[in-house]
Amino acid sequence: MTLNIIDSFSINGKVAVITGGGGELCGAMATALGSIGTKVAILDLNREKAEKTAAEIEKAGGNAIGMACNVLSTDELESCHERVCNKWGAVDLLIPGAGGNDPRGSTDREFFTPREKLPEQKQDFFDLDLDGFRYVFDLNFLGTFLTIKIFSKSMVAQRRGSILNISSMSALTPLTKVAAYSAAKAAVSNFTQWLAVHFSQTGVRVNAIAPGFFMTEQLRFLHVNQETGELSERARKVIAHTPLGRYGEPDDLLGAVIWLLSDASKFVTGVVVPIDGGFSAYTI
Repeated sequence: MTLNIIDSFSINGKVAVITGGGGELCGAMATALGSIGTKVAILDLNREKAEKTAAEIEKAGGNAIGMACNVLSTDELESCHERVCNKWGAVDLLIPGAGGNDPRGSTDREFFTPREKLPEQKQDFFDLDLDGFRYVFDLNFLGTFLTIKIFSKSMVAQRRGSILNISSMSALTPLTKVAAYSAAKAAVSNFTQWLAVHFSQTGVRVNAIAPGFFMTEQLRFLHVNQETGELSERARKVIAHTPLGRYGEPDDLLGAVIWLLSDASKFVTGVVVPIDGGFSAYTI
């Protein structure tokens, strides 16, 4: 039988759940899935953002619902899972995209400098706040783990589905400063591979993407001078180490996302795909 390659990319009519769907990157994923016939449940800590994204999808002719959800609350995840299943049936596609960073889990400098040699008070490794470090790790890793634990139940029960985790190029080679974030994303990548093997006999595939530097509002605030519009020193380093010579845009993720969610990648599981403009491949 001849395989129709184009049809293998179709996820029309599938039920998808995206956490962190009120944000720029996951919001773009949600919008894209909604535009090609996927029923999209958008979960976000911020109810207004989730509902706004869902409303935009519906206005464009798609099928979506927005819900408030704390991905560290099993009760809230269970409630959202029940609501999705009651509305559309079993979940087919899952993107546990909720995540982020916190200054309390990061150092101010790339290299450790003895306190007495610092010209001003800076946060170094020994100043890292335990609660802040734990918050970043829990949000990015445990939020992924708990979301999958709840929503994959219906996927395993129907013996089909695709899970797409959000790792980071910082999981491959840790970025300076962001200690907690790098550790958490490395855990996401490791867990992706572990779960892919664990679920390999269930019909559920597990993969991840590892985005590079994308100029979201959160990153723009840190990498661009708000008064002059000029890139910061760290931002110039990013560009210098990105062979394609630019920051990513949300749409740059979508092709890989659809590929990994669809049957076009039906023999792909346990991979972490960098989408970083060549950042992770470049050296001198």
